[in-house]
Amino acid sequence: MSNNASFTPPSLLLSTIGLSLATFMQVLDTTIANVALPTISGNLGVSSEQGTWVITSFAVSNAIALPLTGWLSRRFGEVKLFLWATILFVLASFLCGISTSMPELIGFRVLQGLVAGPLYPMTQTLLIAVYPPARRGMALALLAMVTVVAPIAGPILGGWITDSYSWPWIFFINVPIGVFAVMVVRQQLKARPVETSYQPMDYVGLITLIIGVGALQVILDKGNDLDWFESNFILIGAAISVIALAVFVIWEMTDKHPVVNLRLFAYRNFRIGTIVLVLGYAGFFGINLILPQWLQTQMGYTATWAGLAVAPIGILPVLMSPFVGKYAHKFDLRLLAGLAFLAIGLSCFMRAGFTNEVDFQHIALVQLFMGIGVALFFMPTLSILMSDLPPSQIADGAGLATFLRTLGGSFAASLTTWIWIRRADQHHAYMSESISTYEPATREALNSLGGASNPAYAQLDHVLTSQAYMLSTVDYFTLLGWAFMGLIVLVWLAKPPFAAKAGPAASGH
Repeated sequence: MSNNASFTPPSLLLSTIGLSLATFMQVLDTTIANVALPTISGNLGVSSEQGTWVITSFAVSNAIALPLTGWLSRRFGEVKLFLWATILFVLASFLCGISTSMPELIGFRVLQGLVAGPLYPMTQTLLIAVYPPARRGMALALLAMVTVVAPIAGPILGGWITDSYSWPWIFFINVPIGVFAVMVVRQQLKARPVETSYQPMDYVGLITLIIGVGALQVILDKGNDLDWFESNFILIGAAISVIALAVFVIWEMTDKHPVVNLRLFAYRNFRIGTIVLVLGYAGFFGINLILPQWLQTQMGYTATWAGLAVAPIGILPVLMSPFVGKYAHKFDLRLLAGLAFLAIGLSCFMRAGFTNEVDFQHIALVQLFMGIGVALFFMPTLSILMSDLPPSQIADGAGLATFLRTLGGSFAASLTTWIWIRRADQHHAYMSESISTYEPATREALNSLGGASNPAYAQLDHVLTSQAYMLSTVDYFTLLGWAFMGLIVLVWLAKPPFAAKAGPAASGH
């Protein structure tokens, strides 16, 4: 039972700030490292592809922790779980900042992702508990605003910190924020009744999930380095992943208390909506990963300017979200989701028209335009996938959709980086084969670079590499543009009505 009647306006304000700051930290950490990735990779002596583990390790462990949130909150109490998750998140952030090698950083990012899992669900649960029913919509709107603002702040803040100080400070910044959140929430919610209960833990499901998903992520991250299935390590990892995930699915379909309720996929709209949500978010995640890397490694942008170029994607969602939440029910939600995919797809085709001469304003305007799609994406899609679930299953549905969305972002990070680098290598090899020192154009180019000397050849190779990554970027965004066009068709497979149970979904950004 909530005791929201005892909360005065100042107490509500402080509770909202403390709870929202924890979610802000978690969402911020999904994007703040994106623009710092080239710097982190260079400082720790690894390739850009290996550096992607900084992103994927956090995302996978965060996804795995999400299904445990309900069990942990019932076992230990909501406030206690929130406080300990925040404390451990602060500790993990500090350990990330003092890491001196990539294996250390990845290990601490795994810890950070695991303890971050309960933060958003507990923030939402506690806000609903402390606010009176008439004002809960406003509380959830404020929380949704935080989840929109944090991804905007992430690239800008990450770039500025990396350029002005050093990359460890993108993790150290969580320490004072987290300490403040713990102090405020502990003070404001210490009198809240603690309700705990014991429910059997699905250990078989949890262990097979960790093994299956973990092995799959390792395959995706290491496959290119080890020449994929030419490597015994990859073959063994693939076998482990397939067996573990097969056991996981069979067990979850028959267990009385599954850690992940896969039976929800029997509902048509949940099935279609979740597929659309995961694929759409994976594409969105890939854009926000590749664009800043290309700007820094090939276009000469600093981390700060790369962050500023990417950040406009969040401006229109901040402005439009209140109106989308208020008026979406007046439209067919499939139409709104389709318009979202159209806007994002068109923005991808616009990026496919970029050249090495593209300016900052053009990049930022395309990002701004894509914000229309982002604003129309989450709420309609979440409402569609919740629309045919029984009321008793909505909480499980929201948790499963969030779990799969987070996992989709992690897999997208690995696959996107692999596709981008592999296509660049292919373009580089093709262009290199096409060049002959006997051709007049080649000799003229070498002469303009100082003659047929080693520095001239090195400079020519640099030009080829830049062009190869430009062509790879064009290929990637063209492919992604058509993928989003395909999602327009897919979302129309959902069946109305959508309005009956849309309310809860709207809060689950």
